[in-house]
Amino acid sequence: MTTTELPPGTTPAFAGMHKWLRRGIFVCLFALVIEGAFTVPALAVWYGWPTLSLTEICSELMKVRYSDDTLECEHPAPFNAPPLGGQAEGAGQQTARDQWGVQPKPDYGRIGFRELIRIHEDRIAREEAAGR
Repeated sequence: MTTTELPPGTTPAFAGMHKWLRRGIFVCLFALVIEGAFTVPALAVWYGWPTLSLTEICSELMKVRYSDDTLECEHPAPFNAPPLGGQAEGAGQQTARDQWGVQPKPDYGRIGFRELIRIHEDRIAREEAAGR
């Protein structure tokens, strides 16, 4: 390979290394795209989709995370929401019962397979019982 055929910034001594680095980076990027394509649907099914909509799953996760039954996810999100502007999702939130420190520890348990459906139905039943 002559120096005229090499990409800008590549010397003949490092041409082979650059070729293998480029190939490795393309493989990693491709793997990340595939991983993302399978992770989001798998998590949605884990949390309770299609019984709960994605907005309901988001709202239930926020309610569990912050121990506040009044929180709801906004759909569609407002244009001035982070990262474009406005306050962060948990700004001013005081209801989370986490142990704060150098490494915060959440005080809510792990959410099992389709457990958000049970949590959602229990909360709806409590609200209906309180309303009657």
